[in-house]
Amino acid sequence: MNNALDTDNIAAELVTLRDYWRYAISRFNAANLSFGHGTTTAGDDAAFLILDSLDLPIDALDPFLDARLLPSERKLLAERIEMRVTTRKPSSYLTGRAYIQGVRFHVDERVIVPRSHIGEILFTEYLGENGSSFLPDPLSVESAVDICTGSGCLAVLAAKFFPNAEVDAVDLSFDALQVAALNLAEHNVEDQVTLHQGDLFAPLGKKKYDLIITNPPYVDHEAMAAFPEEFQAEPAMAFDGGEDGLDIVRSLLAEAPKHLNPDGGMICEIGSGREILEEEFPDLDFLWLETAESQDAVFWITAESLGVRVKKK
Repeated sequence: MNNALDTDNIAAELVTLRDYWRYAISRFNAANLSFGHGTTTAGDDAAFLILDSLDLPIDALDPFLDARLLPSERKLLAERIEMRVTTRKPSSYLTGRAYIQGVRFHVDERVIVPRSHIGEILFTEYLGENGSSFLPDPLSVESAVDICTGSGCLAVLAAKFFPNAEVDAVDLSFDALQVAALNLAEHNVEDQVTLHQGDLFAPLGKKKYDLIITNPPYVDHEAMAAFPEEFQAEPAMAFDGGEDGLDIVRSLLAEAPKHLNPDGGMICEIGSGREILEEEFPDLDFLWLETAESQDAVFWITAESLGVRVKKK
C-alpha cells in the first residue's frame, strides 16, 4: 500500500473537521486500536488527535466540526490518522503533547504519556470551595519532591500549587529528565524545580520534605506481557513494578520516613495493589483517594503514620 498516495487522496476528498473525525473513528475501529493515554474510545482519541494537531482546544470539538480546513491542515490530519493506525503509537506521541486537567506538557517516546490520577486529585482538592481535607495548606508547603518524575508534569503542578516550595524531581532515566527539563522551561518553573538523576531518594542525601509526590512504576509482569502495542511503545522501565507490581512502592514506604518532616505526608499512585499493601502493612493508615476512574489507585499517608516522630528539644 502506498501510504503517501492514500493520504493525498484522503486530503483531496475530506474537507471539514467533521469529515476527518468520522474517518478517523472508522479507521481506528477497523484497526482495533487500543486506548488509555488520556482517552478511552475511538471517538475521543480521534478528537484529541485532530484538535491537538490543529492547535485547537482539546475539549471543544463541537464548535469546529463544520470548519473547512486548509489543504496543509487536511494533509497533516490524513497523515497523522494513518500514522496512528500503522504505527499504533499513542496519539500524544504523534502530536508531541499531553494534558493533565487541561495543562499542556511536552511528551515524546523518552517518557510515558502522563495520565496520573494525582494531577486530578491536586486540582480537585485545592481548587474546591473548602480546600483539601487531608493535603497540607498549599502556602505552608516549603519543600516537596516528585519521585519518578518522568516528564516532570507533577513537579510542574507542584510548583504551581505550592508557590513557596522548593521542589525536587527525581528520575532514574536521563532521557526522561531531558523531557522534564523542556517542561520546566515551558512552564517557567526552572528556578523553583531542581532535577536529579538517580534511584528514588538516593540522589537527595538526607533532605527532608513537607510533601512527597510519587507515581512510580507499578505494573506487574503478567500485565506488562499482555500490553497492547500502544503501551509497548512507551518506556518499559516506567511501568515495571516487579512480579506483583509493588516492588518500588515497598521501597518508597521504607525510605519515605527518612525524608519526611513530622507534619508531612506522601501521596502515591499504585494502580491495583490495595489488597496486597493492606495485608502486608496492616499497621499503616492508608487513606485511599477517589478519582473519576478509581477508588483505590492512590493513597495518602502521613509522616506520623509512617513513624516519623517530632524530635524533642
